[in-house]
Amino acid sequence: MLHALQWELNRIQRTVRLTMQEKLQGLVGQSLPTLEENRELARSIQKMLDAHSLRIRCPQCGHAAILRVSPRKGMPGGAFVLDHTIDGKRTFHGGSSSVPPIQLTAKPERKASATAKNRAQPTSAGPPPSKVG
Repeated sequence: MLHALQWELNRIQRTVRLTMQEKLQGLVGQSLPTLEENRELARSIQKMLDAHSLRIRCPQCGHAAILRVSPRKGMPGGAFVLDHTIDGKRTFHGGSSSVPPIQLTAKPERKASATAKNRAQPTSAGPPPSKVG
């Protein structure tokens, strides 16, 4: 039963991802007149993606990324960039004046969460030490 449930959830998540990706394609190549308007557009997109544990796949390197808009000289509306970490270093790819191509991917698990999960799992060494207060 759990296997069937997981399969169904995966199917639903895939449908949501593909539907959102299709709808967001209408924004590709678009730009608003000011930096603040473009930043709000990027924040709105990211908020929607976060609600569904999604990220934009960077067309340059393939990593899951957050869409941001940075100030850029000569670009009154700023530059759309993809913010992500590669080999432990924060990286920004892109830099165009309009919304980049959008291909969605799953949001990667946070490293802190993975560490916390590993700590929460019981070990053969016995129960965790109790706090002395």
